[in-house]
Amino acid sequence: MKKKLICLLVAATLPGLAMADSTSSEIKELKKQLAALQKKVDALEHAQAAAGPAPAGGTTGTAVAASANGTPATAAAAAPEPGTPEYDAAPAHITNADLDALKQQVSNQQLKVDTLNDAAQTGPLAGLSITGYLDPTYIYNRAQSSSSFLFANHESAYNYYNSTFGDLYLDIKKTFGVGPMAPSAEITLMPNRGNGITLLTNEHGDIGNNILNTAVVNVPVTAEWTAVIGLIPSFGGYEVQQSNQMNTLTHNLLYDWSDPGSYVGVGANYTKGDWAWKFFLANEQYRTYGAVANNNTNQFGDPITTSNKIPTFTTRVDYTANSRLDIGGSFNIGRQTLQSTPAGVDASGNPTPAMYGPGGLGTSAFGTFFFAEADMTYTTADLLLNAEVDYGQQEHAAFNGGQAQWYGVSLQAHQGFNLPTIGRMGWTVRYDYLADHKNGGGGGGIVLDGSGGDPYNGFGISRQCLANSIANGGNGSDCSGANRMDVALDLLWYPTAQITVKAEYRHDWASQSVFLRNDGSYSRSNDLFGTQLIYSF
Repeated sequence: MKKKLICLLVAATLPGLAMADSTSSEIKELKKQLAALQKKVDALEHAQAAAGPAPAGGTTGTAVAASANGTPATAAAAAPEPGTPEYDAAPAHITNADLDALKQQVSNQQLKVDTLNDAAQTGPLAGLSITGYLDPTYIYNRAQSSSSFLFANHESAYNYYNSTFGDLYLDIKKTFGVGPMAPSAEITLMPNRGNGITLLTNEHGDIGNNILNTAVVNVPVTAEWTAVIGLIPSFGGYEVQQSNQMNTLTHNLLYDWSDPGSYVGVGANYTKGDWAWKFFLANEQYRTYGAVANNNTNQFGDPITTSNKIPTFTTRVDYTANSRLDIGGSFNIGRQTLQSTPAGVDASGNPTPAMYGPGGLGTSAFGTFFFAEADMTYTTADLLLNAEVDYGQQEHAAFNGGQAQWYGVSLQAHQGFNLPTIGRMGWTVRYDYLADHKNGGGGGGIVLDGSGGDPYNGFGISRQCLANSIANGGNGSDCSGANRMDVALDLLWYPTAQITVKAEYRHDWASQSVFLRNDGSYSRSNDLFGTQLIYSF
């Protein structure tokens, strides 16, 4: 066997070794290939030992035969043709130098495999994963008479037609070790439409354009208990933030305006059998720091403040009845900070009292917050059903300074199917109802302006009711808030494993004329059409 044939054997056995990444599956494959090569080397060495030294003169392939009269005669044995069974079964004859060179190559490859394996287990990239998606979106809004692509639009206002879509989502996770007891740290970034830029505020209620969306450390304590600390999303509802995990383009009304938001704090997860519990003690929702309200100023002009020192407690339980059905629920209790204007003086120099709440009619800078919900998810190969019911209340948070109260329901059905030439597709239908009429509306995630309304999302009292109340000597406290509904119809297409294309028509309506139109008038309804391309990686 020529030396170059040995080199070809090594090249065929370990293709692309120099380009191999240090992943566990590739390392396992390299180990298998290396073991097979070692067996071949051992077989060659054994065959060489059995064949003995090569004949003098370097000739090979000769045989000693007896002539017809018994006289020994040496005849050249015919060499078998390559590719024949005889060629494959024939012993290989190589020199000791060739065998030593082959052993050295195997040893070098073993060293490379060991180095890759060590890097995969203990190196800086061990246990690191980076996933995410991009979801450029196009939205037509009838009330605003606008149509635009939404992607990387750095906008802090959170609206149902411009919420968490149209952004880059990046999930960076590092696991320290292997197995179920390995701790981990996970960070998600959304630089334009995530929690940090739309919802998270500091102690004074200011949003700081933070690209951080979530940041969580998980430390398993036992096989059942895991300690959790950091910035986490809400436990409420069946819907998630990520576009590539949603079967609609826009979020439901409960996700946007009823369910609590994200928290900063510490908690624990407990899992046993079919049951899973989550517990978390944190700042009030949306706060990266304890809230501080300015009530007045002292004689030197410095603020007199009140802080919200009461933490928020939230928990969730899920029961997995079988592989198809999951039933869950969550609740939240704490104290929330209201919009406030500190005491001061008016243009005439007269003192003005501190004002709290959206209408300035509240009696405190804070209000006790309670929220509870139950949800269900039913899943088969092609069918997904979701349902959720919510109830929430918050003291002093309504427009008239009373208790805000809201409740709602969301129902969603998704059906997947295949078309012969197009491939995998699906359709989704969703209906939402959210009542928020008590005391003029407000509370939860519903943020009303100084006139008691949110004309872009369709909440609060109507402008006409406020004008009539003022004309009659009132301040709008006799007006009711709007109840909201929507229906969304989506068509989905999955051309590849990484790409999802969505098209949605959504109709929203309210019990009052609270949707602002581009001509300055108000309507009871609005329509959206949107399409979205999601590329996951």
